[in-house]
Amino acid sequence: MIQNSELILNPDGSLYHINLRPEHIAHDIIFVGDPDRVTTITKRFDSIEFSTQKREFKTQTGTYKGKRITVISTGIGPDNIDIVMNELDALVNIDLETRQPKATTTKLNIVRIGTSGSLQQDIPVDSFVMSVFTIGMDNMLRSYLIDSVTEKEMEDAFINQTNWDLKKGKPYVISCSKALQQKIDDNRMVKGCTGTAPGFYGPQGRILRLTIQDPDLNHKIEKFHFKGIRMTNLEMETAAIYGLGKLLGHECLSLNAIIANRPNGTFSKDPHQVIEKLIDYTLEKLIQ
Repeated sequence: MIQNSELILNPDGSLYHINLRPEHIAHDIIFVGDPDRVTTITKRFDSIEFSTQKREFKTQTGTYKGKRITVISTGIGPDNIDIVMNELDALVNIDLETRQPKATTTKLNIVRIGTSGSLQQDIPVDSFVMSVFTIGMDNMLRSYLIDSVTEKEMEDAFINQTNWDLKKGKPYVISCSKALQQKIDDNRMVKGCTGTAPGFYGPQGRILRLTIQDPDLNHKIEKFHFKGIRMTNLEMETAAIYGLGKLLGHECLSLNAIIANRPNGTFSKDPHQVIEKLIDYTLEKLIQ
């Protein structure tokens, strides 16, 4: 039996952080970072059956053109993903009454809709990026036994090509769900490898008042290549989603609206519009 201190429930039987019970979620789930973006998506729904929010974790479940979908905000960073992924999995794969893992597991389909900055000059603002691979530059996932789900050859190539300082932790590489890639992909998507950083400023090569460990980090990342794959963008969640998804047996895919181009120093003139277009694109693909 899983102890009360390890799987924490609220008095109403919901999971401690995300405030959800099993009946509150669909098997098709959209992740966003910003709680306000939940309603940006669900305003398109035909109906909404459930809403809740606790801290940065806002959830709405409803129906879009006959398909039941849950939208949940994760907040920012791999640590928040650790909470959301584990608690969502507990909703479907642990009996909350007996506190025992279920004999038969349930698979969730999880699609992240995010915003990001391009690392390549030829990936313009207002484009869409699909993360076929992701490189985790955070240490969160190393708390788990991940060797069975990582792409070791690509990890070694990244470490060697960037002269990565292992004092920051060893990067890990995870691939996306091939089933979701096939379902959602078309020629509007730029495909490549997304870098997941543990922070927004220094970990992504931004310099304000502090000197960073590797001022050339972004330049090295831009040049990284492996069997035709290159780095497309940097953000703070995808590697954690893919890694925990693979370990727990869920299908995960990350899509990003590119609102900035780091090499060109450009920013979208209408970031709201490109996000709205990516939302429409994703919803239509999910109902097919």
